[in-house]
Amino acid sequence: MSAGLAGCAILASWALLAGCGAAEEQLEPWDTGEVITGAGGGSASGGWESAADGSGGTGGGWPSSAKLGPPYPIVLAHGFFGFEDFAGAGYVSYFYNVKQTLAEGNEAVFTPSVDPFNSSEYRGAQLTARIEQILAETGHEKVNIIAHSQGGLDARVVAHDRPDLVASVVTVATPHLGSKIADIALQLVAHERLQDVLDDLLNAIGAPLYDQIGEETSVFASLEQFSTPGIEEFNARYTDAPGVFYASFGGRTDRALGGSDCTTLAPAPFVAQFDDGLDPVHPLLSLTETILDGGFGESIPNDGLVRARDARWGNFWGCLPADHFDEIGQLFGQSPGEGNTWLYIDFYRAVIERLRQEGL
Repeated sequence: MSAGLAGCAILASWALLAGCGAAEEQLEPWDTGEVITGAGGGSASGGWESAADGSGGTGGGWPSSAKLGPPYPIVLAHGFFGFEDFAGAGYVSYFYNVKQTLAEGNEAVFTPSVDPFNSSEYRGAQLTARIEQILAETGHEKVNIIAHSQGGLDARVVAHDRPDLVASVVTVATPHLGSKIADIALQLVAHERLQDVLDDLLNAIGAPLYDQIGEETSVFASLEQFSTPGIEEFNARYTDAPGVFYASFGGRTDRALGGSDCTTLAPAPFVAQFDDGLDPVHPLLSLTETILDGGFGESIPNDGLVRARDARWGNFWGCLPADHFDEIGQLFGQSPGEGNTWLYIDFYRAVIERLRQEGL
């Protein structure tokens, strides 16, 4: 029992740490859109409002003809424990300041929120509904999704189930091949009753903060999906959709170079220019980074939560010199660390430009 309780503490800390994105300056929550994972974006304007239950509205429809083509709007998909409107206060908390910056460049960017901790099957259905609403509002045929962490799995669900809505899926540090951290966490809290206790705890903490939380939410639905057997089942079910463009990035921290796990035949120039850059790991990620690193005498590049080898999917464009926080500008938009000149805002801007070059 003591081991289980310790596991609960570790999991609770990890969950908070994985999404402790913290608040930006107060903004109108839906004045512009944001990007999940994918290519595109465009000059189309317009936002959307979520329904009171967090469902994102009822959808609507396009004109019977003249759906708009590329450049497509950008959708930014948040990861595990992520949120858009913290406690209903109008704060953009996950992709720190990315929405505003991209909007200044006339990009139509949306940041829809989904259940902060649940399976990607569940979250993907929510994301699909939100994308339908975005398309109804903008009149576009498709969106480009740029996703972080679990958001990339959510995006793959949308692309698989509704390829007619998605032009591209670009993922950043998504555990496409699972997470060793999830395997360890599930071993620590193997007792079903302890899993229920942690789910109840997170619901008790989260319910006052997240409008979208309901009785179905479960941190263990996410962890089981990230586990080795869970991700194998997920990948067998949610295969890539023909006609959708897929690309991915990994992350590397603790001043590690990428090695073979980060090698690619077609690196993105805006990433390759930082191949010699080194990132100091954030103290909050030092334990999980050490676990993923492989131990003494072995070095497995990772961003503190996801190994680079597990983040490769579709067109692999290289490894960012960044930890899991740096990749989205957290905490609070701080520098990625002493000596690291990589900038996350420039990265997202460059991803969109690359997608434009692909005709998206």
